[in-house]
Amino acid sequence: MPVRLKITLVFSSIVFCILGLVFLIIYFYAAKNRRDYIDARLTSMAVTTGRFLSRAETFNPSLIQKIDSLTAIAFTHKTVQVYDEMNRKIYSFNDEEEDALSVDKKKLSDARRHTKLYALIKKRDIIFYHYTDSNFNLVIVAAGYDDFGREYLNRLLFILVISFFAGTVIAVIIGYLFSSKLLRPLGRIAFEVNEISAQNLARRMDTGTSRDEWYYLSNTLNSLLERLQESFDLQRRFVANASHELSTPLTSISSQLEVTLQKERSAAEYQRVMQSIYHDVRHMGRLTHSLLELAKASASKGGIEIKPIRIDEILLRMPSEAAKIDKTYSVFLEFGELPDEEENLVVFGNEELLFTAIKNIVLNACKYSKNQRAIIMLEANEKDISVFVKNVGVGIPPHEFENIFQPFYRIEENRIAGGFGLGLSLAKRIIKLHNGEISLYSRPGEETIFTLHLSPAANLKK
Repeated sequence: MPVRLKITLVFSSIVFCILGLVFLIIYFYAAKNRRDYIDARLTSMAVTTGRFLSRAETFNPSLIQKIDSLTAIAFTHKTVQVYDEMNRKIYSFNDEEEDALSVDKKKLSDARRHTKLYALIKKRDIIFYHYTDSNFNLVIVAAGYDDFGREYLNRLLFILVISFFAGTVIAVIIGYLFSSKLLRPLGRIAFEVNEISAQNLARRMDTGTSRDEWYYLSNTLNSLLERLQESFDLQRRFVANASHELSTPLTSISSQLEVTLQKERSAAEYQRVMQSIYHDVRHMGRLTHSLLELAKASASKGGIEIKPIRIDEILLRMPSEAAKIDKTYSVFLEFGELPDEEENLVVFGNEELLFTAIKNIVLNACKYSKNQRAIIMLEANEKDISVFVKNVGVGIPPHEFENIFQPFYRIEENRIAGGFGLGLSLAKRIIKLHNGEISLYSRPGEETIFTLHLSPAANLKK
């Protein structure tokens, strides 16, 4: 069901209920006032009749009947009947003979107990009134048909019903117009979103001037578009950088082979060319491996093997691993405050990926250190495992802190050191995949510290 129709139905239903409730209250209040008025008039007629009957010296049935005919003149089909304590009828007055009432003795007894009773019989309002004084104990029955009151209620009911349906129709029309106006900005937003594609991601939604819900929706969509544009830009840069990194050794190999094949070469020359091509192929192999690792780290947890891993055991492998990469690299381990329970050194994750992440940071620290040295410090408690990788070197300027985690990004001053610029990006993605955090502190020319925060497996179980 369209939202416009839903809003219209809800709005109309609310008005429907309010009108119905208000009109019911009006009608029942009017009906109650009419009944109270009838009750008072019939009671007055009964009391007047009782007073005349109780005065024996002035008792004149014809006179009393004349008075009863003039009392409560607004009524038609009036009836006044008086019964003594033996339930014998001692007086009767009727506008018409057929207006006479057949009174149940039980009603008379009930009237004596309750002083006054009201009844509605054949649309006639009837009062049973218990009249007493020093000489008489009477039950006076007064009845009449309220033509004016009932006509008034019928007209009121007709007006209320017509007003109710007219109000409901008007509410439906107003609700539809209101919902159309309310949802008009949503249609504009949908149109603008449909106009945005990969070719014009720089386009933004018009937020308008009113700070309403549509403003915040447009603002949220603009934030989403900014993130999408940033992702597309990163993807384009990644593809461009990857293509460049792959095309450079391929061009070098192609050029060397082309030159070599132009004429006959000596064995030494062929060996030198083959050695150069071998280095280019190894370069391409390392780049391809790094790209595959980056793709693996970008996947979800569902695609990798997760198991308990001792983080200290991974760190113990770092010195030999660094020396294997470059004999000039030195890695030193320092263990700070550690928990008594070994399970607080265990994390849930993929051992190969975590090893790769820490190795990349350590090798990066050795590469850009003044003396090719890196220091690894480990601290752990029940809530957190912290790994610090420190070196002393040129450092990293604060404005480069975020950039260095982007794929293929290298600080201009460090390009001479080689590499692809994928190591830190890969490390950050792996740590994030393990619900961890990586942060950086650096003082240019003095020291740089990378800090990894991981949650112990025991903490995750809780």
